Amino acid sequence: MDERPPLPPFTEATAIRKVRAAEDAWNTRDPERVSLAYTVDSRWRNRDLFLRGRAEIVEFLTAKWARELDYRLVKELWAYTGDRIAVRFVYESHDRDGRWWRSHGNENWEFDATGLMRTRHASINDQPISEAERRFRWDSAGPRPADHPGLSDLGL
Repeated sequence: MDERPPLPPFTEATAIRKVRAAEDAWNTRDPERVSLAYTVDSRWRNRDLFLRGRAEIVEFLTAKWARELDYRLVKELWAYTGDRIAVRFVYESHDRDGRWWRSHGNENWEFDATGLMRTRHASINDQPISEAERRFRWDSAGPRPADHPGLSDLGL
C-alpha cells in the first residue's frame, strides 16, 4: 500500500505540510504526478464538474493546463481536523488570447488512512486581471519559491 505522508490525523504542522505538498505538485502542471496524491476511486467536485477516479482527474487536469497557460498557484491552510483539511487558494493564468485571470477558491479535502485524498470539493471564482496586476511571477512550472509571500501576506 502506498502512503502519502503526512498522514491523518493532522496537526497544524502536518496540515500545513500537506497543503504545501499539494501546491507544489499542482505547480508542476503534471497531471499524472498530481493524480497520484488521490485514491484510485477519488471523488471530486470542481466547479460544476463531478469526477471519479484517477483517469478522470488526469483527463481533467490535462485539459485544464492546456487552456490555463502559465498557471501559478498558492494555497493556504484554512482549517483542519482528523482526516480533513480546508484550504483557500488563488491561481493566475492566461488564456490562448493572452487574457489574464486570477481565480480564487476554497477546497475541502478528505483523506484515507494512507494520506491519499479520497474526496475533493472545489468552489472557484474567476476575476479578469491585467498582466500588470499579476502577483505570482516566479519562473517556469515548479514550486513557489520559499521566499515568495503567501496569500495573507499578499492581501489576497
